[in-house]
Amino acid sequence: MPVIDTAGQRVWQLRDRKSTLLRWFGYFVCVLAFVISMQYIANQTFWVFVVDSGRQIGDLFGRMFPPEWPYAFQLWGPLWDTLNIATIGTLVAVVLAIPVTFLAARNTTPHPVFRMVALLLIVVSRSVNSLIWALIIVALIGPGVLAGIAAISLRAVGFISKLLYEAVEEINQEQVEAMLATGASRLQVILYAIVPQIRPAFVGISVFRWDINIREATVLGLVGAGGIGFQLNSAINRLMWDRASLIFVMIFLLVLFSEALSARIRKSIT
Repeated sequence: MPVIDTAGQRVWQLRDRKSTLLRWFGYFVCVLAFVISMQYIANQTFWVFVVDSGRQIGDLFGRMFPPEWPYAFQLWGPLWDTLNIATIGTLVAVVLAIPVTFLAARNTTPHPVFRMVALLLIVVSRSVNSLIWALIIVALIGPGVLAGIAAISLRAVGFISKLLYEAVEEINQEQVEAMLATGASRLQVILYAIVPQIRPAFVGISVFRWDINIREATVLGLVGAGGIGFQLNSAINRLMWDRASLIFVMIFLLVLFSEALSARIRKSIT
């Protein structure tokens, strides 16, 4: 903006004096907040443990290696449970997400009240972590694989519905209008004008969420929701670090497999 200097000349500056002062005041507030936060963290930290952490890490890795390789034969069942929890949980979430999606999208919902309810369900699902869902469900129906499947489903349905209803709202409306002009019903419009447009997004979102669920399913056993996380929690509680390291390796291989498979599927649909 132009300002007038002492010689009466017009000088162009990026900001005036007030804007510059406000900008520097904002920087000062951010730095002050950072310093206060770091001071609080420093006061709450037990520095004796931090100083000793190097020796503790070395001792822990010494206990973890070499892994107890024969124990791997006992982990195939829990690994299979983990894969089933993620896969079945994703399938259930996909089925539940379909009606929620069309109720939440502005161009397909039958009434604004239905849209508000659908959006509320999406927010509730996405706000609660799958581990917390597992804690609640284990308390209700007991531990086991079923609790893990329910926790994964309740968490994933909001994720899938959120991305999918946004895809529905971004479709080409000309195809919908052409179907309506022929006298097609609402169901026919959805099946033949909307679904073909969102099918690639639907498959991609579902596969992507399955990949995420594989990772989340590996820790649900920590709260009794089945899978390999139960064996991991047991090994850590019993200080059997050689078994824990082997479980880490198995989880890594499972996640690597899911990543490669999901990437291949997503690539095939693009």
